[in-house]
Parts: sequence; structure tokens; C-alpha cells
Amino acid sequence: MAILIADSGATKSEWCLVGPKMETQVVFTQGISPYFLNATQIESIVLNELMPHLLRPRITAVYYYGTGCANPANAKIVKKALRNVFKSAEISVTHDLMAAARALCGDEKGIACILGTGSNSCFYNGKKMVKNSPGLGYVLGDEGSGAYLGKKVLQYFLYNMFDEDLRFKFELKYPITNVDVLENVYKKPFPNRYLATFALFLSENRGHYMIENIIEDGLNDFFFTHLCKYGESWKYPINFVGGVSWGFQDVLKELCNSYEFELGKILKNPMEGLIEYHV
Repeated sequence: MAILIADSGATKSEWCLVGPKMETQVVFTQGISPYFLNATQIESIVLNELMPHLLRPRITAVYYYGTGCANPANAKIVKKALRNVFKSAEISVTHDLMAAARALCGDEKGIACILGTGSNSCFYNGKKMVKNSPGLGYVLGDEGSGAYLGKKVLQYFLYNMFDEDLRFKFELKYPITNVDVLENVYKKPFPNRYLATFALFLSENRGHYMIENIIEDGLNDFFFTHLCKYGESWKYPINFVGGVSWGFQDVLKELCNSYEFELGKILKNPMEGLIEYHV
């Protein structure tokens, strides 16, 4: 008997099979967002990208944490797809913010933040989320996320704000035109993933004042817009998970000091904490 834990973001999904007397198995698939995929498409991803690589002990429970699943209609879509594949297992579907809270805080009180392709945050009382600053997605919100920072990079490039050195490096790394950008953002699927790919340019060019300004301003927007709305931010640790959190830890530390917050854990992804929580 075994349990399957899934941490699914917009860009990729990590599946972890855990059971007694067996080695933990990890499989990665493409990201699953019920805003962009229906139940049939999600089922197809699970069947084609996960199941061929997965050991087949009796799976008694599936704990799925996914982007977009705070919306009950979206959670229902994912649950339907998983039930079609894992017919005899108990299926639990909740959102990625709960994954962050459980992985970062366990049974303790704290602020849990996601800074990945998207962004979100909550105050967690050790059992459930008590407060949540609304995540409005990459169009209206996602401050501090990879998509948010990547959009800033593109704006600097398209508005010709980069100096000559950065513009040369950008054009060398991304041989794209204005038409390519607009096509990917407004016409092609998964524009949030596309935008987030440009955040890598920031991590590769640390030290340049324009790059540092984009990073600090983008992350400060998250602190000011979201973390400052919680009175608990000054009482409990602020914890972070996600690729942006992991890549720009130094900036997060500086911002926590500026806002007089206590910095807690910073994890690249929540799976290690989720295994500890469930097992």
C-alpha cells in the first residue's frame, strides 16, 4: 500500500509515491492548470506522462495540491480526472497554497508564501488557512512571481529601456521580435509560463543596477501589496517556497529586514515538507 502526493504548478507537476518498505519514487510531468485544461486533458497527462513511469503498488490515497484548485469548480475538474485513473483510492484535491502552508509551517502558525510562476500568500494557524490575500493571476496580480518579473524584463526590452550591454545580452539569449512576444502573450496557450521564462535573465545578470532594480521592485510589490495586509506578519515567521523565492533569497532577506519581519523557511519546492506532513 502507498500514497501518492502531487504538487502541481502551472509549469510542472511533481508526483511522489511513498509507502512502507519501498523507496520513495518521484516523477515529473507537465504543469496542470484547470484554468487551461479540462478533465479529459488532465486525465491524458496522468495516463501518458505519469503512469508509465510509476511503480504499481496499491495506492490507497492521492493527495493532490494544485494551482487553481482554490476554485471549487476547478478542484472538481481535477478530482474527476484523478478518480478516472485511481479508481479505488481516496482522492483529496486542494490548492497549492495549502501545500505551501503544510510544507513550510507543519503544525505551527506562520505566513506561507508562494513565489513561483505565480504568487500567493496566507496566514496559517497550524491547521488551516485563516487569511488569504487574493491571488488574481498573472493578468491582474501575481506580484513578485516569475511571470510578474518576466513581464518587467520584456517591458524593459520592448520599451528600449535596457542599456546597450543588457540589450545585447538579451538579444543574444532571446532572438525574438516584438511580434513574437505579442503572439505568445495574447494568442498562444500558457502565456504565464512564457512570461516566467524571462525571469531567468534576471538571475543570470545579477549585479547590474537595472537587474537589481527589477528584482527588488517586483518582490517589494509582493511585500507591500500582500504581506503588509496581514497584522500577523509582524508576529509570526514569513516563509517562502518556489523557484523565485529560492533564486532571490538575498533580496527576500533584505526586504524582511526592511519591513521588520522575521524570515522563516525558504524552500525551492514543497514536496519534502509534504512528505513529512503526510507520512
